[in-house]
Amino acid sequence: ADDMGLGKTLQTLAWLAWLKDQHRKDPQPALVICPASVLHNWRREAERFTPQLRVLVLESGAARHNLRRQVPQYDLIVTNYALLRRDLEELQKFAFRAIVLDEAQFIKNPEAQVTQSVKQLKAAHRLALTGTPLENRLLDLWSIVDFIQPGYLGRQDRFTETYEPRGEESEAAQRIARRRLSARLRPLLLRRLKQQVAKDLPERIEQRRDCQLGDAQRKLYLAELRRSRELVLKTVAEQGLNKSKIHVLAALTRLRQICCHPRLVGNAAASGKTETLFELLDALSAEGQKVLLFSQFVQMLHLLEAECRQRQIPTHSLTGQTRDRAAVVSAFQNDPRPAVFLLSLRAAGTGLNLTTASYVVLYDPWWNPAVEAQAIDRSHRIGQTRTVNAYRLISPGTVEEKIWELQQRKARTIADVLGEEGFARSLSQTDLEYLFAEA
Repeated sequence: ADDMGLGKTLQTLAWLAWLKDQHRKDPQPALVICPASVLHNWRREAERFTPQLRVLVLESGAARHNLRRQVPQYDLIVTNYALLRRDLEELQKFAFRAIVLDEAQFIKNPEAQVTQSVKQLKAAHRLALTGTPLENRLLDLWSIVDFIQPGYLGRQDRFTETYEPRGEESEAAQRIARRRLSARLRPLLLRRLKQQVAKDLPERIEQRRDCQLGDAQRKLYLAELRRSRELVLKTVAEQGLNKSKIHVLAALTRLRQICCHPRLVGNAAASGKTETLFELLDALSAEGQKVLLFSQFVQMLHLLEAECRQRQIPTHSLTGQTRDRAAVVSAFQNDPRPAVFLLSLRAAGTGLNLTTASYVVLYDPWWNPAVEAQAIDRSHRIGQTRTVNAYRLISPGTVEEKIWELQQRKARTIADVLGEEGFARSLSQTDLEYLFAEA
């Protein structure tokens, strides 16, 4: 139950690698169940830190049914909570060395179907990872502990009677009960806060958070991709690549807008990325954290501001239309609440000092990674006393991911990929076909 950003994923991978080494004569796979947004993050982190672990990712699609048969051939199986319910019968056929729940608050409701599904799986070891083990009520904690060690905290009704006393003297009794509960949990619970390990943390941690498109959103995206591909390739064939860059950028921008939210192109479908964002913001808000949230689309910032208001998350906003920038910045810096500062990447990417926030979210990737680095530096600068955690939200399998991949490749060889025109100038015919391909 370490704070967010303290390396729960890496610690878990190291433990799983150790388990594999200890049981070489009797290999069994481990199963990680996580939110869809971090599914591939587990694969990437394993490739980086524990390459000895063979990783199989189970995700939506027809191929999953064939992949499930390959489970015994791998060391680490990664799936998400939604797919677990669908695949439960198949996964129950396997005995896992370990089951790991990432963001274990997903099973905080003892009666929920996902909680019941998780508890039916067989494993020699069970581990629950969460930065927020207690969100609303003590029963949330009971449900997670009952997964790790069934019966350890007794029956659900008995637990409530023991640790949530009611009556006239309930306040004093609750304090005593919670101290007893804390002592009872000590053998099972490892929790370190950022302030306890601050001297051991790097100054800046950046990570990618995958955001799956919603079903209707994906249909809209694919329809637009096919239309754009035909139009762009025809224009390039007629006018040449150099004279077609404005058409290329317009098509890419529209596809990127759909990834952000279909409402940016006049469609009422829900946004998978917005849902993923608020999973993150809700957790950070519960921790009392301030957040800088960047987007290049001002309309997207307006949509996010409205959603924050609905969820009662305090906000401040700065775009190109903001007149008194200093007053807005001061209001955010001095706000004692866990507020979100909505910032236009163009208007606020440079020249601001926003060190009261140590979390930065880049809602949509920019053409130039240097501009993104400048945005993160609004928080990571002189006066910042905490580690800065930056999240890049990217929709896998879309132009967002492909632009990001091209950035990584081209940044090594092209020093002048400056803004969208520089990005467009750097594209080859092969790059263009890659960007507008469906896979």
